[in-house]
Amino acid sequence: MEFRVEALAAAGGVSVDTIRFYQRRGLLDPPRRVGRVAFYGDEHLERLMKVKAFQQRGFSLTVISRILRGELEAADEALVEAVVSGNEEERGRPEEFWTLQELGRRAGVPGPLLEALEREGVLVPRHRHGEARYTEADLVALRSGLKLLEYGLPLTEVLELARAHEQAARLVAERAVTLFDDHVRQAHRAGDAGKGATGLVEAFHELLPAAVTLVAHHFRRILLAVAQEHIEAVGDDEELAAVRSESRRRLEPPTAAEA
Repeated sequence: MEFRVEALAAAGGVSVDTIRFYQRRGLLDPPRRVGRVAFYGDEHLERLMKVKAFQQRGFSLTVISRILRGELEAADEALVEAVVSGNEEERGRPEEFWTLQELGRRAGVPGPLLEALEREGVLVPRHRHGEARYTEADLVALRSGLKLLEYGLPLTEVLELARAHEQAARLVAERAVTLFDDHVRQAHRAGDAGKGATGLVEAFHELLPAAVTLVAHHFRRILLAVAQEHIEAVGDDEELAAVRSESRRRLEPPTAAEA
């Protein structure tokens, strides 16, 4: 069966512009042409439905293109899906995904401020079906950030601090991903394809929260140490007495064993 582009778009539930965009990206083969008329076959519809199915799983077009070219093995495909989904079931229920505008409405924050935070790397979206999306975790983080402004910290300096943190955090994250690739992913890919995919996803779900906990704990300890050093260097007697008193109190959340 052959289709004109409009018929293919209708059968696949996409727009004509989407069909042409997929062709430019190499996701669809060129059509058969008779003069100026392009004809698409069943193989184009089948490929189009595959692309849509992969998008429903949250894969980017770049990853989909690699899968269709046979460049990703089963273990890598499973790992990509695990990375895309993140900790979606972490709290026992599926996450909601919001646009930046929806996040702003829930937080009561104007759009231009959110756009600035996104540009500076303060807000880092997840990607669902190729679109930037935010979750409840972003809402909690955003409200925490607003507390800094409520206490009088200048927005420009908060953004400057956020830029510095984003750059440093990205370097650490890139190194962590390289370690995972070198010592976990490669070992699983060398084994049985099916077992390798399962084991790789399990390793990712174990190591992600472990790494996040480690980084958060380390930053908290450093932040408290630097704050105490600063007050001890510049504080007056009353401030020093308060710091010493606070140092005897618990400033960290209890561990799982203590909770």
